[in-house]
Amino acid sequence: MAVEAHLVIMAGGIGSRFWPMSTPEVPKQFIDITGCGRTLIQLTADRFASLVSPENMWVVTSKRYENLVREQLPGVPPSNILLEPCMRNTAPCIAYAGWKIKTKNPDAAIVVTPSDHVVTNVPEFQRVIARSLDFVTRRPAILTLGMKPSRPETGYGYIAARNGDMPAGEEILSVDSFREKPSLEVARQYVAAGNYFWNSGIFLWSAATLERAYRSYCPGVADIFDRLSPQFYTSGEQAAVDENFPLCENISVDYAIMEKAADMYVFPADFGWSDLGTWGSLHTLLPHDDSDNACVGDGARLVDSRNCIVHVSSGKRVVVQGLDGYIVAEKDGTLLICRLQDEQHIKEYSKL
Repeated sequence: MAVEAHLVIMAGGIGSRFWPMSTPEVPKQFIDITGCGRTLIQLTADRFASLVSPENMWVVTSKRYENLVREQLPGVPPSNILLEPCMRNTAPCIAYAGWKIKTKNPDAAIVVTPSDHVVTNVPEFQRVIARSLDFVTRRPAILTLGMKPSRPETGYGYIAARNGDMPAGEEILSVDSFREKPSLEVARQYVAAGNYFWNSGIFLWSAATLERAYRSYCPGVADIFDRLSPQFYTSGEQAAVDENFPLCENISVDYAIMEKAADMYVFPADFGWSDLGTWGSLHTLLPHDDSDNACVGDGARLVDSRNCIVHVSSGKRVVVQGLDGYIVAEKDGTLLICRLQDEQHIKEYSKL
């Protein structure tokens, strides 16, 4: 019997670093950030459409975003939209979906992905995912996708790989360790070493491996979903989740499991990945004019300006003159003008 592939899309974040375009009411995963006509969560589902059937796609999100998910991903069954009553980081989020999946299909293979990343080489992405699904169905391992670094990036965590007991020609390597976001000097050392990869936050495992990992390394969360599982697929599920989910430890899956698990592997890949965490990353991703400006919005015009990113609503006319290295972003009557080098303060500015 062929193993069923399931996709878990994590879509509960609020994207505060992309204000004013991203707001708590409509965060960045539900916005057409790149101007391509599709939102980030739609692009995420699109990439997996040839690999995972719609009935096997799951979205874990906040209650406040249920309608946005339904509107933007109408092919995902409403019963597969899992609603968190509060934010508890990625370990409880993934456990909720994992326990639901294993209840119906204990032999499933599961891909976990954020909802707000961008991939420019979709065929290569699909090849890597297909190969990875095959890998985790053949062995009780956790496999994470590591991005081959193109620069000494200080905004990502890194995965250190080692050549393990893998057959010759194998693309997948054993993980030596996970490393926190480095200083610039350390990041340069990582890139020079050649066996360090950006941690993409995309990973795969079987339902059985997921369950074993939680029972071994995050037993408190496993216990909570054991208590919840009799309510799954019943009319009482949401009320039970509302009562018990807040009891989960607030912890990322990296800290809870990945950094402790013994059978960890990494697939070094290169498919034009960006996590779109900042305006700067969007500026890098978008096409540039001759002055290294990037624009989204048909009404934007730049005069004597360089190294800027301009993002405006459709139909809004904006003229930018004489700026170098600035963000100009407008949405729903709110205008941000901020130096790119100071974008780390945008979260604070949104509260002014």
